[in-house]
Amino acid sequence: MNLKLLFAFFFFISLSSISQNITVLNSQNNESISGVVIYNADKSQSEISDLNGVVSLDKFKDNEILFFKHLSFQYFSIEKMKLKTVLSVSLEPLTEGLDEVVISASKFEQGKRDIPQKIASISAESITFDNPQTSADLLENTGNVYIQKSQLGGGSPMIRGLSTNRLLITVDGVRMNNAIFRAGNVQNVISIDPFAIEHTEVILGAGSVVYGSDAIGGVMSFYTKKPKLSYTDNMDFSANAVARYATANNEKTGHLDFNIGLKKWAFLSSVSYTDFDDLRMGSHGPDDYLRPEYVVTENGIDNIVENPNPKVQVPTGYDQINLMQKVRFEPGNDLNFDLGLYYSTTSDYSRYDRLIRYKGDELRSAEWNYGPQRWFMSNLQVTKLSSHSVFFDKFQANVAYQNFQESRIDRDYQSPLRNSTNEDVDAISANIDFEKQLSLKTQLFYGVEYVFNKVNSFGEQENIDDNTTITALSRYPNNSDWSSMSVYTNFKYKPSSQFVLQTGLRYNHVLAHADFKENNVFLNLPFETSDVNTGALTGTAGVSWIPAEIIQWKLNFSTAFRAPNIDDVGKVFDSEPGAVVVPNNDISPEYAYTGDLGVRLNFEDKVIIDAATYYTFLDDALVRRDSELDGNSYIDYNGEYSRVQSMQNAAEARIYGFEVGIQIHFTKALKLTSQYNVIGGYELEDDEKLPLRHAAPDFGNTHLTWQNKKLTIDAYAMYNDEMSYNDLAPSEQSKDYMYAADEDGNPYTPSWYTFNLRTQYKCNPDLTLIASLENLTDQRYRPYSSGISGAGRNLILAVKYAL
Repeated sequence: MNLKLLFAFFFFISLSSISQNITVLNSQNNESISGVVIYNADKSQSEISDLNGVVSLDKFKDNEILFFKHLSFQYFSIEKMKLKTVLSVSLEPLTEGLDEVVISASKFEQGKRDIPQKIASISAESITFDNPQTSADLLENTGNVYIQKSQLGGGSPMIRGLSTNRLLITVDGVRMNNAIFRAGNVQNVISIDPFAIEHTEVILGAGSVVYGSDAIGGVMSFYTKKPKLSYTDNMDFSANAVARYATANNEKTGHLDFNIGLKKWAFLSSVSYTDFDDLRMGSHGPDDYLRPEYVVTENGIDNIVENPNPKVQVPTGYDQINLMQKVRFEPGNDLNFDLGLYYSTTSDYSRYDRLIRYKGDELRSAEWNYGPQRWFMSNLQVTKLSSHSVFFDKFQANVAYQNFQESRIDRDYQSPLRNSTNEDVDAISANIDFEKQLSLKTQLFYGVEYVFNKVNSFGEQENIDDNTTITALSRYPNNSDWSSMSVYTNFKYKPSSQFVLQTGLRYNHVLAHADFKENNVFLNLPFETSDVNTGALTGTAGVSWIPAEIIQWKLNFSTAFRAPNIDDVGKVFDSEPGAVVVPNNDISPEYAYTGDLGVRLNFEDKVIIDAATYYTFLDDALVRRDSELDGNSYIDYNGEYSRVQSMQNAAEARIYGFEVGIQIHFTKALKLTSQYNVIGGYELEDDEKLPLRHAAPDFGNTHLTWQNKKLTIDAYAMYNDEMSYNDLAPSEQSKDYMYAADEDGNPYTPSWYTFNLRTQYKCNPDLTLIASLENLTDQRYRPYSSGISGAGRNLILAVKYAL
C-alpha cells in the first residue's frame, strides 16, 4: 500500500513537470488563433501561438501576469496560476476598433486610440466574409473609399476629394506609386491579391511626413499574410483553398495557399486565378447606359453589329493570375528576416469607356485595349529588436525592387492603323525605420528613404492591311528617371492614457530627368530635356484626447506635397476626344494644408458614433489646361485635329467634408453599422470656382448583421447621391458618353442604391460556405466618373477549405 502511495506521489509530481500548453480561441466561433503574442509585465519573456493556436507557458513564472495581444482581438491579461486547470483561453474580437493596433501611422505598432488621424481597418476575417472580387472592391467595403472604374479590370480609389497620384498605395511597407502614376484614373490596385492580404489600413488624410510625395489625400496600406513558424522541432503544415463563382460576370475564381512552419524557418506560397466574362448591368435604370451595338472585326473588316442583350457590356471580360512566395527566417527572438516575391498579370482587357464613344452616328473605336498589366516585386525586410542600443529599441530595414509593365492599343473604326504604346518601369527603394522609447511618456520614430525609378516607353504604329510597322510617338520620354531622398522624424508624447500628442517633420528632395529627343521627331518641342530638382519640408501635429470614457477627441494639422513625376512633365496622350496633352518643362510641386477634427462617442459599447470633419487647401495644384505647342493651339494627333493641353500649376483647390459612422449593438449577436460621407469643394482658377473632378457625390452604406458561432447574415444597402450637370467638373461635362442625360439633355449622375444580402456558414473549423446576393432589385447604375455600369443582380457562391 505504501508503494502505491509513493508511486501516486511521484506520478503527480511528474504531471506537474509536464509542459503546460494552452490553446488560444476566438470567443465568437471557437476557432484557434495563431500569431497571438503572450508576454509578461516587463516583456522579458514572450511566446507566440502556433498555427493551431497552441502556445507553451513554461517559461513564465506562476505568479506572473500574462498579456495576450493580437491585432484583431481585445487585449487580455490573466495570472498564470489561474491557467493551471484550463486548456484554453478565449479572446474577444474587437468591437469598435479603439483598442486595435495599427501600423501605417508610423510604420510601427501603435494603439489606434493614440493616433490623431482617422484610420479605417479591414481584418482578414472581414475580407473573407466580404469576399471582394478585387482589392479595389475591398477598399470600397470600408465605406470611406469611393471607387471609380473605366472598365471591369479597374478600380481607382478616391478619398476625401483626391485620387490617383495624390493618394499613396503601399504593400508590406513598400510604396507602389511610381513615376508614371497619373492624374487620371489608375487601376494598379487590382494587382494586389485580396486572398493574400492579412489586413488593410487606410489613413484618411495626409501622410507625407511618414510616406513622402503623393500622400496628400490618404494612404492605403496593404499587409500580406506572413509565414508562420512552428517554434518547435516539429513541422507545421496548413493550407487554404477557395473556389468562387459569380453570375453577373460569370466569374470563376480559384485560390490556394499553404504554409510550412519549422522552428526557425517558414514558407508561405499563394496562387490565385480569376476569369471574368462580360459584365451584365441591371434592368431598372437609365437607358443611356445600355450597350445597343458594338464593333466586330472579321477578316480585317470592321462592322457594327447589334447587341443581342444590351444589358451585357461587350467587351469587358478578362482574366488575372496572382502569385506570392514568402520566406521567413527567425534565428532568435530579437531578429527576423522576411523575403517576399509577388507577381501579378492580367490578360489584355478593353477600356470600355473608350469603346462606347461615338463619332457622329458611328462608334469611334474598333479597338481600345490595355495590354497585360504586369507587376513584380521582391522585398527583403529585416527587423531587429534591441534593449541595449541608445539609438533604437526596434528597427526595420526594407530593400525592394519592382517592375511595372503596361501598354495601350487603339484603332479607330474602319482604320487600318493600330497605335500602341508600351511602358516599362523599374523601381528600386530602400528605407530604414527606427523606434525608440525615450522615457515612459515619450517615444521617437525616425527613418530615411531612397527611391529610384527608371521609365522606358516605346510607341509604334501598325498597318493591319499590309502588316507593316513603323516607330511612332511614345507615351513618355524614353529612358527617363525619377528619384527621391528623404529623412523624417515623429515624436510621441503620452503623459497619461487619456492624452497623446504626436508631431513630426520630413524633408524630401526629388530629382527627375526626361529626354525628349526621340519624341521630338514627332512633336518638335521647343526644348529637348526637362529636369526637376526640388525639395519639400512637410510637418504634422495632432492630439488624441479622451476626457471621459464616453468620448474621444482627435485634432490634427498637416502639410503634404506631391512632386512632379514623369507623367506630369513628359506625357503625350489624348485626354478626351479632340484634345492632346503634351509635355511641360516648367512645373513645380503642389502643396496641401489640411486640418482634421474628429470625435468618437462610445455608450458602453452599445452605441458608438465616429464623426470627423476636414478642410484641405491645395496650392499650386497641377491640372490639365489649354496650352500651345511651337505657337500652335491645335495639332494633328493620330489623324484628329486636337486642342493642345499640358499639366500646369494653374489652380488652387478647397476641399471640405464630413464623414460619420455609427455602430449599434442591439445584442451580442445583432448589430447595425452605417457610414456616410459628404464631400464638397471647388477648384479656383482666375477667380472662377470650378467643381472638383475627384470629389465624389455623397455616398454611404448601412449593414444589419447577425452572427453566432457558425452562421453570419449581413443585410446591407449601398447608396449614392445625385451629381447634377452643374456639379460636374468641366472635363466630366464633355464626357456625355459616360453619363445619363438630364431633362435638358446634359450629362449627370443619377442617385442610386442597391440592396444586398450576404451569408457565411462555418460547417466546421475547416469548411466555410459563403453566399451573397448583390443588387437584389436589379438596379441599373453607374458610379460617378465611371465608364462602366455596376453589376446587376449577382449571385456569388464561394467555398473555403482550411487544412
